Amino acid sequence: MASETTTRTAERTETALEPWQAGTIGGIAGAIVFGAMMAIQTPEVLEAAIPALYGLEGGLVGMVVHVAHGAVIGVIFAAVLVATGRTDPGLATGGILGIAYGLVVWAVLAVVVMPIWLSAVGFEMAPAVPNIAVESLVGHAAYGLVLGVTYAVLERT
Repeated sequence: MASETTTRTAERTETALEPWQAGTIGGIAGAIVFGAMMAIQTPEVLEAAIPALYGLEGGLVGMVVHVAHGAVIGVIFAAVLVATGRTDPGLATGGILGIAYGLVVWAVLAVVVMPIWLSAVGFEMAPAVPNIAVESLVGHAAYGLVLGVTYAVLERT
């Protein structure tokens, strides 16, 4: 009597998006949400600080640069998930991973890198290092939540 064993293999056949694409879209969505929060809570960051990183001025420019940063950081999120074998998280896991990632991004980029960069380009209102601001912490957590959930949704469709 012969026996058969069936082995299931996971294939990415359900989605037309690659992980980096899902990370880009999630990053843009998260940056838009975070940007809206900044426009209400700390408009000077969008209008002056973010554009100053590149020698530019204006709120629209600040939002465009902010969203571009969000897209790039979203791609890095996807790369981290791919590298750790977590390319298909559920919604809750995606949200949790996203929040954790957003907090790491805050701790490295907002708290340390951005104030140093602003000082280096001669921005007069550059904050001191470390630049610990609750609004920024909450905004980066919201960015990460939207990024992680959007990524998870796009990887399941």
